[in-house]
Amino acid sequence: MIINHNIAALNTHRQLSNNNGAVQNSLEKLSSGLKINKAGDDAAGLAISEKMRGQIRGLEMAQKNAQDGISLIQTAEGAMNETHAILQRMRELAVQSSNDTNTEEDRAELQKEVDQLAQALNDISEDTEFNTQKLLDGNFEATFHVGANEGQNLSVSVDAMSAEALGVNGDTLKLTAEAASDLKINDSKGTEETISGDTAVLEDTEGNTVAAFVDDGYYKLDDLQAVDDSNGGYELGVKDGATAYHKVDSALAANETVEKGTIGIDISSRDAADAAVTTIQSAIDNVSAERSKIGAVQNRLQHTINNLGTSAENLTAAESRIRDVDMAKEMMNFTKNNILTQAAQSMLAQANQQPQGVLQLLR
Repeated sequence: MIINHNIAALNTHRQLSNNNGAVQNSLEKLSSGLKINKAGDDAAGLAISEKMRGQIRGLEMAQKNAQDGISLIQTAEGAMNETHAILQRMRELAVQSSNDTNTEEDRAELQKEVDQLAQALNDISEDTEFNTQKLLDGNFEATFHVGANEGQNLSVSVDAMSAEALGVNGDTLKLTAEAASDLKINDSKGTEETISGDTAVLEDTEGNTVAAFVDDGYYKLDDLQAVDDSNGGYELGVKDGATAYHKVDSALAANETVEKGTIGIDISSRDAADAAVTTIQSAIDNVSAERSKIGAVQNRLQHTINNLGTSAENLTAAESRIRDVDMAKEMMNFTKNNILTQAAQSMLAQANQQPQGVLQLLR
């Protein structure tokens, strides 16, 4: 018998330490619900699950991005719905004005409403915003990031919905002739140019070409709906309901105003109102096409959200299998290790009693 080294006690103590460590590990897993709480638990599993977590969080944020995109599109589409309503009313007024039961005074009143409706179109175009971004002024173009990784984008743009862009604006023009070959034009935006010689081009304050003076002596105004004829040797013709040709002969005196009318929708006469119906219908068709375009993008975003949700769900399930603890199994391990710990404690007490037998030999 030896007393310097109690091998049985040492062995029992080692087993007790192992069992205590296993109990602590089980308690950590049971309290967190995770079987990987530190890299030492499963280094490879930790690396894989962290990549999956990044993908999952990216997919969830992509869903939010797509939902924000839908909100933006709904804002634009709602404004276009009102644009449609305004255009339908303008078309209705044009049809009404096409009927000769209306007097000139009646048509003048109808024209007033058309002009106000054209301004309402401009207001909607300028004032429709989402998160301070104008949507219908023709400059909106956005890219929605709808994936967890780089380059997973969806682009959308919205055409201008102003009265001018739709061809139904109500700005006024004023033409004056100073001599046989000089012509001056002013619009409500402040453009004033004098034309002399064979060829010239006018632009408005926004840089858009509005007129050209061509060699055959005709002054061409694009997107001009209809105007009234004027006296003093002034002639006006309208082609295809969208372009007017103006001709001023040499009988005009200097600085004499020869015409004042409306660019866009003019329903002040039967012929003009009849032509306006086609113009407004074209604008309605353009708005319909734009609404269809962004509606298709909205549907695409909705399907993208559904797919992102499915992908996130499947990745979460995969990550759960790697990282989450089986509570029933771990409770079984905890119970086993707890019993072994208590048993080791009892056996350690017994092992510590063995050297006491030496005292019997010394009596």
